[in-house]
Amino acid sequence: MTDNRKCRVAFVGAGGMTREHLRAFADVPGVEIVGITNRTRDKAEALAAEFGIPNVYDGIAQMWEGSKADLVVMAVYEPAIRAVAEECFKYPWALFMEKPIGLDLAEARAVADAGKAAARKVWVGLNRRTLSSTRAVLADLESDPGPRFIHVQDQQSLETARAIGHQANVVDNWMFANSIHLVDYLMTFGRGALTSVTPLIRFDPQKPGVVLAQVTFDSGDAGIYEALWHAPGPWACTVTTARRRWELRPLERATFQNAGERKLNPVEPEASDTDFKPGFRVQAERVVAAWRGGKAAAPTLDDALATTELVARIYGKD
Repeated sequence: MTDNRKCRVAFVGAGGMTREHLRAFADVPGVEIVGITNRTRDKAEALAAEFGIPNVYDGIAQMWEGSKADLVVMAVYEPAIRAVAEECFKYPWALFMEKPIGLDLAEARAVADAGKAAARKVWVGLNRRTLSSTRAVLADLESDPGPRFIHVQDQQSLETARAIGHQANVVDNWMFANSIHLVDYLMTFGRGALTSVTPLIRFDPQKPGVVLAQVTFDSGDAGIYEALWHAPGPWACTVTTARRRWELRPLERATFQNAGERKLNPVEPEASDTDFKPGFRVQAERVVAAWRGGKAAAPTLDDALATTELVARIYGKD
């Protein structure tokens, strides 16, 4: 029997990411937006007015008491993640967290432990997994049991992170905040358990440049992660089998090249990725379905921690 229970959703945070999550969740059938709280109340009031949210609360405890929400969506600044998550875990709602799940690996582990100790259902916004481009590749690969080679290309800049106003502890851990977008492709397309992570060119925090690492999985899949720090480069991912090579560049658009051919065949993005922030609408739908008890592929706290662990191993921060 299909579970059509109404899902009452509340929000912690009132920045740009919260606004995009609001748009996505409000569009999912059976969702009712019931409240919002933020450290700066006037920002929460502005979003409440824009989206017709009935209640603005002065804190998480007050929001639980006033809303009894089923699901809370949390999107806050990195230094606040651990404290806000642990406060949310005190109440018996489910939680959907924007990535990362901690400022660094230690915090991510602490958040994961706290979520488990509280026995909460927690999902994480690894939205690259729900891009229509990613889903097209995964759907095609279902019928291809052969080994996969995954090549991830990242580009980062500590100077850019500073220029857009991030504080020093966020800049120092920028790979956890931003490279997770790319590193997660290795976990998305690689099958089975990681068997090795081999840094080939190590990250130098004093002089960031090229970072290169090889990963292998017990399925036989293998990958290369390449990052260019303080140099131009794309955000891109390719997945190659003997039959077909898929390329995501930009990440929101997929093309494929068949064996024995030179031409690239484009796959147009779905409307959900043009009408909403890419990946967010399908992501919201899957989280609500998972809350209802379905088998939706919504990334969990364990999934996010596994990717965070991989970021740490690549960058020597484990």
